[in-house]
Amino acid sequence: MPGTKQVRDSVLQAIGNTPVVRLRKVVSQSMGEVLVKLEYYNPTGSYKDRMALAMIEGAEARGELRPGMRVVEWTGGSTGSSLAMVCAIKGYRFTPISSDGFADEKLRTMRLFGGDLEIFPAEGGKLVPELYQRMKRRAEELAQQPGTFYTDQFNNTDALRAYMGIGKELVEQAGTSLTAFCGGVGTAGMIMGVSRALKEAGCKARIVALEPASSPVLTTGKGGPHRVEGIAAGFRPPHLKEGEYDEARTVEEGAAREMARRLAKEEGIFAGTSSGLNITAALQLAQELGRGSIVATVAVDTGFKYLAGDLYRE
Repeated sequence: MPGTKQVRDSVLQAIGNTPVVRLRKVVSQSMGEVLVKLEYYNPTGSYKDRMALAMIEGAEARGELRPGMRVVEWTGGSTGSSLAMVCAIKGYRFTPISSDGFADEKLRTMRLFGGDLEIFPAEGGKLVPELYQRMKRRAEELAQQPGTFYTDQFNNTDALRAYMGIGKELVEQAGTSLTAFCGGVGTAGMIMGVSRALKEAGCKARIVALEPASSPVLTTGKGGPHRVEGIAAGFRPPHLKEGEYDEARTVEEGAAREMARRLAKEEGIFAGTSSGLNITAALQLAQELGRGSIVATVAVDTGFKYLAGDLYRE
């Protein structure tokens, strides 16, 4: 039949190959170019789809995950949504451990995909290191039960392989002349995966790890409360290796939130706070590096995940 080469056999085959756009309005003439990879084109609206699929299929290939087993993970919501989708398609039960401090849209999405969600309360809606540790301990407790596979995103090296896809696609889309790449650090899988892919392609881009100024673990060793979902869990993630990135810097949460709103109104890029943080830093780097430089980053998830909160409330 004509056209069938473009038909995917599963939504899982729609993960990846996301577009890259050049910013036009929020940049100034004294800056270099800023390129943004729109990862919200993935099926659940997040780059975590890449990692979820790789962790599940990696475990299947090794025989660690078999039909009839349950999958467990502690999550801020996007990883949980992605895992819930993958598990729904593949027929695994899924128990995500999360908190009411994360966007309600993400929690509802996990349930809609069939996840058996467990919720830990966040005092005052703040994301603090102690909350993450409670969630982590619960996931580790469930992992001891028979017939359970714990994806363990903070230590699972399949995540790095998945996120190398972003770097490989960037090289195909923008070439190897990138001056810098920056990204927020959650598990650090994305920035480490991109770093490795760029280096393998011969790209000498400066790799800059980002975190909220209110939880500066990478720059000062001390975590703190913040509301930038998906990053800054209050500890240095094991994936983050010295020598594979060049610098860590902080971004004010208020600036990230304001940038998210500007991106929607001025660039038509509708994304969350962590994307605003990434692009705020990318603009700073483009200003520092000057005309002729090319700075790339990622819009990690869609703004539709944050409409119930106050990010886009007028």
